[in-house]
Parts: sequence; structure tokens; C-alpha cells
Amino acid sequence: MAQLLMPQATAVWLVDNSGLTFAQISDFCGLHPLEVQAIADGEVATNIVGQDPILSGQVTAEEIRRCEADPTAKVEMRKRIDLPKAKPTKARYTPVAKRQDKPDAIAYLLKRFPQLTDAQIVRLIGTTKQTISQVRDGTHRNSEEITPKDPVQLGLCNLKDLNVEIEKSNTKVRNKEKAMANARAELAQREVEETSNPGGF
Repeated sequence: MAQLLMPQATAVWLVDNSGLTFAQISDFCGLHPLEVQAIADGEVATNIVGQDPILSGQVTAEEIRRCEADPTAKVEMRKRIDLPKAKPTKARYTPVAKRQDKPDAIAYLLKRFPQLTDAQIVRLIGTTKQTISQVRDGTHRNSEEITPKDPVQLGLCNLKDLNVEIEKSNTKVRNKEKAMANARAELAQREVEETSNPGGF
């Protein structure tokens, strides 16, 4: 079965631009219905820009209209999806004119998407961890002149790559929160058991 590209970003777009039910969107995107509900309520994926699945060739407009008319219908993904061709791996080259924009882009990412790791920022705009640390702690040589600017608008990365990294980091955060919640629940259960049976018999 074909796998949807950027499920969270696609769900954001479908919630905002279609009349599909949460159940239809969750089934199509492979997300839990409660996660789709949270997206609609603005509780999660607030920093993700919607990805149009029609433009990316993953579903047709006719298919979405068909399922909007029938809430019980399942949205069918197109059988063949033309994935972007992989480019040969090589060092990222940034024109000299744009290199001075990198601190501004780093400041933007640190402020707008704090869940991104330094490694992700390095991948996105081709900078170094040292530069990221300097921008973060205010020791960069141009700190007084740094103004947060969107790296997509600056041409340092594209929107698709940014959304992919945001989705990755959001998934890690959710998994960590889930693990912590489970640990707290287990601890609470253990305390209840110990309280109800103090002698251990």
C-alpha cells in the first residue's frame, strides 16, 4: 500500500480546506482520530504549514468531493505517486550573498520551532552547531544585528524539507510525553497498590 507523504501536514490542509470528516482524514493520513481533532482545535501541529495532497498527486479533487458527499466513504489514495527524484548527496553550497542571512534564519527557527534539534537546523540551512550555539546564547559576532527571518523566504531551505523536520521533531516530543505519562501512571498505580496493601501480604 502506498504511504502518504507528510501525514500531519496533509491532515492540516484537509482540516482547513475540505469537508471530510475527522474519521476520513485520520484514515487517509494514518493518524488517530483524536490527533485530527486536536489539529482542528489548534492544539497540535500549529507550526506546520498544510500540504495539498492534490498538488502532490496523492489524491484527486474528484475523490475528495466524492467522499465529502458520503461521510462513510473511504478516501482512496492514487495508486501511483510520483516521488521527487533523489539528488546525489553532496555538500550544501550557499551563495556568498546568502551566507550572511544564516544567523537570521537560525534565530527564526530557534524562536518559532524550539522543538527542532541543532542537527535538524544544520540539515535545513547548512550551518554549524557552533554558529547555532552562538546565536542561541547571544555570543555571535553580529548578535546586535540579527533579526529572525523565515529561511524559506530567504531561500535557504524549502517548505517541504522544513515541514518534514517539524513533523519528525513533533513525533519525538509526542513519544517522549507519552512515555512520561505512562511512567507516571505506573508509579501512581504502584503507590495505590502499596497503600492498599502496606504489609505486602
